[in-house]
Amino acid sequence: MTNPNTNPLVDFTDLPRFDAITADDVAPAITALLEQCKAVVTQIENDPVSATWENVVEPLENATEKLSRAWGIISHLHGVCDTPELRAAYNENQPLITEFFTALGQNLVLFKKYQALHDGPEFTAYSVPRKKIIQNAIRDFKLSGAELAADKKLRYAEIQEQVAALSTKFSENILDATNHYSLHIDNAEALAGLPEDALLAARTKAEQAEQSGYLFGLQFPSFYPVLQYANDRALRATIYRANTTKASDLGENPEWDNTELMQQILALRNEEAHLLGYANFAQVSLVAKMAESTEQVSQFLLDLAARAQPFAVKDLEELRHFAKETLGLDDLQAHDIAYASEKLREQRYAFSEQEVKQYFPEPQVIQGLFSITNTLYGVDIKPDQASTWHPDVKFFRIEKNGQLIGQFYLDLYARDGKQGGAWMDDARGRRSTADGIQTPVAYLTCNFTAPAANAPAYFTHDEVITLFHEFGHGLHHMLTQVDELGVSGLSGVEWDAVELPSQFMENFCWEWEVLQQMSAHSDTGQPLPRALYDKMLAAKNFQSGLQTLRQVELSLFDMRLHDGYLEQHQLSVQALLNQIRAQISVMKTPEFNRFQHAFSHIFAGGYAAGYFSYKWAEVLSADAYAAFEEAGNNAEIGIKFQKEILAVGGSRTALESFIAFRGRAPEIDALLRHSGMKS
Repeated sequence: MTNPNTNPLVDFTDLPRFDAITADDVAPAITALLEQCKAVVTQIENDPVSATWENVVEPLENATEKLSRAWGIISHLHGVCDTPELRAAYNENQPLITEFFTALGQNLVLFKKYQALHDGPEFTAYSVPRKKIIQNAIRDFKLSGAELAADKKLRYAEIQEQVAALSTKFSENILDATNHYSLHIDNAEALAGLPEDALLAARTKAEQAEQSGYLFGLQFPSFYPVLQYANDRALRATIYRANTTKASDLGENPEWDNTELMQQILALRNEEAHLLGYANFAQVSLVAKMAESTEQVSQFLLDLAARAQPFAVKDLEELRHFAKETLGLDDLQAHDIAYASEKLREQRYAFSEQEVKQYFPEPQVIQGLFSITNTLYGVDIKPDQASTWHPDVKFFRIEKNGQLIGQFYLDLYARDGKQGGAWMDDARGRRSTADGIQTPVAYLTCNFTAPAANAPAYFTHDEVITLFHEFGHGLHHMLTQVDELGVSGLSGVEWDAVELPSQFMENFCWEWEVLQQMSAHSDTGQPLPRALYDKMLAAKNFQSGLQTLRQVELSLFDMRLHDGYLEQHQLSVQALLNQIRAQISVMKTPEFNRFQHAFSHIFAGGYAAGYFSYKWAEVLSADAYAAFEEAGNNAEIGIKFQKEILAVGGSRTALESFIAFRGRAPEIDALLRHSGMKS
């Protein structure tokens, strides 16, 4: 067993030592750190001196930060390079982590000490961030059941542990179903229509598996080009069905079916809400969000759906007409949508996504991203050195006036053992220490196609947008100027506002000057030509009505799963989704579609009763970007955005920060205009 004194997971002197961490390090590290945390809690509980920031908050924060950082490393590795050994260690220790933080949230002695801090004479003299941390803590103690009777506290703790384990299993089932599936094609003629880079990736995948021909999986860069470009309709249908039934009752492997897990998670969340005195879990979720009630959220979504539906109907009618007249598809099916849409886009705007992709090599895109960040916020981003978990991972530092202010890992490519999607997570937060300022560190993770031999990776424009989105999250974390850990960066920011900086950054992917900096054609090295840019801009809102309805459908599904609607109407999860689709969608979904079985955001990713946050925050981000449009993109607006949004983190409410930046409350007009849905 690893000696805790030499265990890399308990070394907090600098960055994580990924090259030294093994699965065997997990249990001893977590055991040692939990013992330290529990000792600090006992010390605070037994301290007879009146509560102060220095004898309550600081020691508790110092201890729990180490535990959170170590568990953050383990969780990150579980997500990006899963192995049987690491998975076993993660699952063995997750209940211990959940048990500790649940007990901490229910600690009545600590709760009363925080209340004493809030009610004491020194509270008015505290800084704004410290006041917010104390207020948030009191709210969280209540939401954790600190005021419950002993038997109810015990049940609440059991629920937390069960939900954590079920959510982990939900994610692992998706990962296993994704990694297990493979579609082998020997006949190149069956792949007619696929671009060369997709064929090369499939050939490489087959070679790695020591097979002939081509191999396709359910990682997005592998299966989606088939849906988008393959002329063979049966092939598209095959991979569409595989993707939309993974981890379900209709999937290939019944042991990875998430049906029962969803039911159990929802039931436990509902029970938790009732224990806390709320009617449903959605009410619990909204306590710490900008939105004030489930009714307000539902009305927001239904209003957005009503605005989008006429545009969606038009989008679908045009697509069906085109598919019938041009492609000979009399009955447009779900597995035809991506293919027909790409063909229609090519005809209408005279360009393809594949043509655009040739202009976005990874080095140029990264350079362009860093350049616009420098223009906006006056920071420099430079390559840096650190131990990483995979050879593909790169590491960078952010400086302002020559001084280090943050660092980040960049893990761009899809691979086996890595969860799908894209995300940002924090490795370390900014805070003031006895040695000075601890600078923040972030993980930025995507799932793009890896580069072919002797050539850089090339990104679709959608992937460029995804990269900018995640980097926006990273900037929110790393450009904070708050020195109190509990509200620096993303900490303490309302969940339905946390997407504001990320969606805000997406807008720059459509700016001519920015695209000129980050494009270079694979053959000529020339930047994106103006004629192609104009076509892209004309196509920017292509099918925006359909896309908006899709987001509303998922958001409303999530809200009704958690707001009591399911129980009130005695519906199964599938029946509820069918009902919402009938109400919202203009496009028929196949009966076999089991999207919800892989809906990690709400069953395993923290977005339960919060998926609406994407559209909610999009109102904020579009309105914020409108300030740049009105000012002609001047640097002063960038500095103001940094000062009023990024720098303050969670030290004040998101609405206060938005008003400080914009001078008024947010309005939906900019979102409708940016989406092409405003008359």
